[in-house]
Amino acid sequence: MKQYANLNLFDNIHPKYVFGSTEQEIKTITLDSRKASPGTLFAALRGSATDGHAYIGKAIENGAAAILCEELPGEIKEGVTYIQVADSAEAFGQIASNFYGRPSEKLKLVGVTGTNGKTTTATLLYDLFTTLGYKVGLISTIENKVNKRSEPSTHTTPDAESINLLIKQMVEAGCDYAFMEVSSHAVAQRRIAGLFFSGGVFTNITHEHLDYHKTFRAYIQAKKMFFDKLPKTAFALVNADDKNGMVMLQNTQAAAHTFALRKAADFKAKILENSLTGLHLDLDGEDFHARLIGEFNAYNLLGVYATARLLGQEKQEVLQALSILKAAEGRFDYVVNQQRNVIGIVDYAHTPDALEKVLSTIHQLRKGGGRILTVVGCGGDRDRTKRPLMAKVACDYSDQVIFTSDNPRTEDPEAIIAEMEAGIPAYAKQKTLSITQRKEAIKTACRLAQSGDVILVAGKGHEKYQEIMGVKHPFDDKAVLSDEF
Repeated sequence: MKQYANLNLFDNIHPKYVFGSTEQEIKTITLDSRKASPGTLFAALRGSATDGHAYIGKAIENGAAAILCEELPGEIKEGVTYIQVADSAEAFGQIASNFYGRPSEKLKLVGVTGTNGKTTTATLLYDLFTTLGYKVGLISTIENKVNKRSEPSTHTTPDAESINLLIKQMVEAGCDYAFMEVSSHAVAQRRIAGLFFSGGVFTNITHEHLDYHKTFRAYIQAKKMFFDKLPKTAFALVNADDKNGMVMLQNTQAAAHTFALRKAADFKAKILENSLTGLHLDLDGEDFHARLIGEFNAYNLLGVYATARLLGQEKQEVLQALSILKAAEGRFDYVVNQQRNVIGIVDYAHTPDALEKVLSTIHQLRKGGGRILTVVGCGGDRDRTKRPLMAKVACDYSDQVIFTSDNPRTEDPEAIIAEMEAGIPAYAKQKTLSITQRKEAIKTACRLAQSGDVILVAGKGHEKYQEIMGVKHPFDDKAVLSDEF
């Protein structure tokens, strides 16, 4: 196939058919027909909710010069080029990379995947390498960073065009490294197609996103696909204590490495002390103190350390820099009411496993036999099967549980709470309340708290909004908690 006049746009693309001229200039690429204009290539992708093929006509009306599609429309417009491929999403990822000059090949890009710990691991890596003196990029659930410039993110992993534009900006800013959360949705939807990874990190895998993947096996396979496609020049680092860690390595071409607290592994750590002042570890044979709290953060720290070492960083410099870093926003983020002797913790835990880990950590850290009061909800339009499981975990590990609204989205928040209540064990019914308004639920927990108690507000963490019927209303768990303290 010929190339466009000014771009090697179709390198690594193997179209079935091409209709029309291949000589016209492509000025922009888009997945949104509303953003098409003269000189635009519009990619028709099949999504879970909509099919981009339905918007080909609209894109052409707006001036699109070329159409990437899996099926040709009934009417072929003169002057428009049609590129038919087997998989539009896969092809668009390659095109996006080519369009922006293959930016992921011009720095070291490391992807972090797993159910829990992605944001903390990626953010710690960004902070660590910044502390070590490098210019660094970050693509995460909380924010995207191009060196020191930050902007809030809208997705854990953006679409292929947005990713490549971000990485291009990182290259132009002189970044040496970029660390990126890789969600299972992004892998399954081919949003990372065309990217060149220098390494991949697997944190863990637990019950999540079954609304999308339908089965746990499919969810595991989505994570595994990321490692299957890593190049020979990359490293694949996995948590060996997770029973699916070694599954990730089964078909990878990358250099395989492991980290663990319990099993034999390439990178090892042991918890010597775990307290509200931080972690004391034996990390790779060295005495190490960190500001982060909890066993789950011992895994995160070890994974970050191992990644840095695999990227060629010096051991003592890594340990020194790592010791001063803080957790990502909304991850075991706590405030203390000294006068009442009550601790409030905000955490993003929104899966049964993550909630259990946070509550287990609170059990280990609390002093003097105080109670644990948990405020928790579940998001709407997401995996419904985890709702009773979340309720059971909250009841098993808490002295008082208040079920409330999370981000109900298009669902009735009271119906979501009712599905959570189905998981309340018989022994626990007397220690639960249901308060739909999240602000009132947090305030009630604060009123019920006594000296020595710990309040956990789980599910939203860093989020500064509550999404109700398509509208994001300002809401901040930590701000509400702090006001009550």
